[in-house]
Amino acid sequence: MRQGGGGCDGAENQRWPPWLKPLLGTSFFGQCKLHADAHKSECNMYCLDCMNGALCSQCLAYHRDHHAIQIRRSSYHDVIRVSEIQKVLDITGVQTYIINSARVVFLNERPQPRAGKGVTNTCEVCERSLLDTFRFCSLGCKIVGTSGDFRIRKKHAVVKKKKKQAQQQHRGAAAPASESEDDSSTSTSGGSDKSSVVQSFTPSTPPATANSFRTGKRRKGVPHRSPFGSLMVEF
Repeated sequence: MRQGGGGCDGAENQRWPPWLKPLLGTSFFGQCKLHADAHKSECNMYCLDCMNGALCSQCLAYHRDHHAIQIRRSSYHDVIRVSEIQKVLDITGVQTYIINSARVVFLNERPQPRAGKGVTNTCEVCERSLLDTFRFCSLGCKIVGTSGDFRIRKKHAVVKKKKKQAQQQHRGAAAPASESEDDSSTSTSGGSDKSSVVQSFTPSTPPATANSFRTGKRRKGVPHRSPFGSLMVEF
């Protein structure tokens, strides 16, 4: 029996079929080196028994009695039909998509710059937008998201985030008092007041903005006086 570097790693490896991680790390849709002259030499097949990389349709002649699956592509990302993968793997929690009238799942995560507006559910690993009934966007994210190490790290991250939010709320609650003190003592102790504003996450621009409002009022008065001045010159 194969064992990992530790008891936890061994248990994690036993949770999944031995072919799953090699499958997710395989590059597909390249030209087969053995059958480069064949009409169909694109490597879009994978043998779950041999686990020896991507295969083309010509290579399947050497895997007649093996379980081979076909990988498809959607927007430059690898997918597999649900009807194929669910026979050999539990895909519960992974979002499915309908592409070319076939229901598929993605093999690996897809980068997403930021979540769209109104999104209420995201992938637990990569935070890609999902429907409310799913937890992961791909098979790869499910492997990562269900591992013990990931759950521990995520729990610590959530606790750390809550502490940070509590600190920000505490500092934000103290901000009005700091601002009032800063307004009343700007002319006497400007240096210490500026530091208190920064600590309370208050922008450092409001005092300057208030001054600009005063100067703006003076400038607005100039256009009203200039027509009268021009009339005086004419007389």
